[in-house]
Amino acid sequence: MPSLKSFRVRIASVKSTRKITKALNLVAASKLRRAQEAAVNARPFAERMERVLANLGASMAGNPGAPRLLAGTGRDDVHLVIVATSDRGLAGGFNANISKMARQHIARLTAEGKQVKILAIGRKGRDALRRDYGKNIIDTIELGGVKAVGFATAHEIATRVLDMYEAGEFDVATIFYSRFQSVIAQIPTMQRLIPAEVKQAEGAPSVDLKGAIYTYEPDETEILADLLPRNVAVQIFRAMLENAASFFGAQMTAMDNATRNAGDVIDKLTIQYNRTRQAMITKELIEIISGAEAL
Repeated sequence: MPSLKSFRVRIASVKSTRKITKALNLVAASKLRRAQEAAVNARPFAERMERVLANLGASMAGNPGAPRLLAGTGRDDVHLVIVATSDRGLAGGFNANISKMARQHIARLTAEGKQVKILAIGRKGRDALRRDYGKNIIDTIELGGVKAVGFATAHEIATRVLDMYEAGEFDVATIFYSRFQSVIAQIPTMQRLIPAEVKQAEGAPSVDLKGAIYTYEPDETEILADLLPRNVAVQIFRAMLENAASFFGAQMTAMDNATRNAGDVIDKLTIQYNRTRQAMITKELIEIISGAEAL
């Protein structure tokens, strides 16, 4: 039977853990609102950017003069997989779900004989993929410390990706992140960045031009040459904002559950402590009574 001291030590340990999980829950709750607002406010701009590119790209489809960011390299041999996670854990399945989706995509490409390069945004994505695909990871961009979730950081990442593309280091770039839906629901998402996907955004109303045609000044090629690189930065920035909101939502839920579980453990240990203490007292009383009767 465990001693009373061991029960007291375990109860004190679980209480300390509950204080930590409660504090993390409160911190995540305080940061969630601002992160959620930033993610929601960024969606219309990113979606409108996709819609504009879809309209321009449709008119350039099949045009030999289309920009390489739209037309692609003509090959599908080397893929750059950008896995955006967080630098920290204690967020339930947030990081694991993104890494799982990316791992399945990488395994599928590898089975098809494609070469895969991995750029990890956040340490947790790197750690999750390092065991199986460590040789494919070209670099890890950590967002902790002096770096923050801002457009400047997204622009730096986009510039690096674009430089790699211009140098011919890959043919297709895809980013994986978690789209924020609610505090208890975050959706792992895969989005192709390069070549840009020319498709109408979901839910976007179709417009009847009644025979009219668009004219552009400057022409479509010049507009796309400016918008396509900017779109890469915008989509990476949106992914980072969605990830930030998803992380705090997942951490808030996970720490709330951990706090409740710690309370349940404390209650069970307290009951066991009281029962053990009562049994020891009863045993001592029996020994005293038995000794008195023997005299």
